[in-house]
Amino acid sequence: MVQRSIFNNILSRIYEQKVTVLLGARRVGKTSLLKSILSDYKEKALWLNGEDIIAASMLQERSISNYKRLLNGYNLLIIDEAQYLEDIGRKVKLMIDEIHPLHIIITGSSAFDLIQESEPLVGRTITYNLYPIAQNELSATENLLQTRENLNERLIYGSYPEVINLNEPSKKEQYLFELANTYLLKDILAFENVRSPQKLKDLLVLIAHQIGKDVSLDELARALSISKNTVERYLDLLSKVFIIYKISGYSRNLRKEVSKSNRWYFYDNGVRNAVINNFSLLATRQDVGLLWENYIISERVKFNAYNNNYVNYYFWRTYDQQEIDLIEEKNNLIQAYEMKWKQNKTKVPIAFSKSYPEASFNKINQDNYLNFITELK
Repeated sequence: MVQRSIFNNILSRIYEQKVTVLLGARRVGKTSLLKSILSDYKEKALWLNGEDIIAASMLQERSISNYKRLLNGYNLLIIDEAQYLEDIGRKVKLMIDEIHPLHIIITGSSAFDLIQESEPLVGRTITYNLYPIAQNELSATENLLQTRENLNERLIYGSYPEVINLNEPSKKEQYLFELANTYLLKDILAFENVRSPQKLKDLLVLIAHQIGKDVSLDELARALSISKNTVERYLDLLSKVFIIYKISGYSRNLRKEVSKSNRWYFYDNGVRNAVINNFSLLATRQDVGLLWENYIISERVKFNAYNNNYVNYYFWRTYDQQEIDLIEEKNNLIQAYEMKWKQNKTKVPIAFSKSYPEASFNKINQDNYLNFITELK
């Protein structure tokens, strides 16, 4: 089994009078992570599933006496898929304020539900995001040769836990197709009153073909025959269930720089390829550079998040088409990165070097990528 990067962080704070909020897409491994934590937890714990009608009825009466009866003898309460429980934020607040000692862990696969429901818990929470398995996590279970051998497969099939454990390509493809078309969209379709689920899926297909490119909301709206506002809403929903995420253009208000555009990336390459139903080998594909860019940037996002390295992410482009794939900004320091699958020469764009002479610039390729996304040195 792969130990998740946030395992020790959660376990080290599990005796605090706090609420741990664990967010992440469906099937990303939240339940397995909590089971691993329970195996190391030395006291009694109560586990409830928010989708279970009996669990919902046990929490229905929001009173101190009810919750004291329920938690008698327990120091840890876990509520999996908590977004399904009505008014869960106020219920958890009452428990954590009135019952001592107690730690509560709530999980959810949709940020818009659980974060909104958790508003009464401000100042009482510790929040973690769990992503598809990161290469930095896999590096603890495989040697450098195995990592190199598995790279092509990860560009195609991604790194959802169950995908990694499946041996046959056909089974990986079937699993990812079901994941992309059913499970990941479940919360949106259940809670968000989406009138046309097919438009939502069509939007994902369009985004999948535009990775690394500026996305025009007007063009997407015309292609889908829906309003621009609906496109914006759908993109927001897809980001809040951890399927895609946005990177904006970087600028210090220089006239030639594009700053109002956005680019969208998938958290997982396998989900992206399932959306367009293309699991062809790299040797036959025209989008290898796109897959490489999506993979490296997503792995970098995981690596920084798990190492508490809080940076702002941007891309950089001028109107005369000079561009850089990724800009990281922290404490007014700028680091620029260009993702290149092939070993061709890449120079820093002239306009960028003149405008930001203090910035560093690096090319990320197959020779050095592990230093960029793992702790390997």
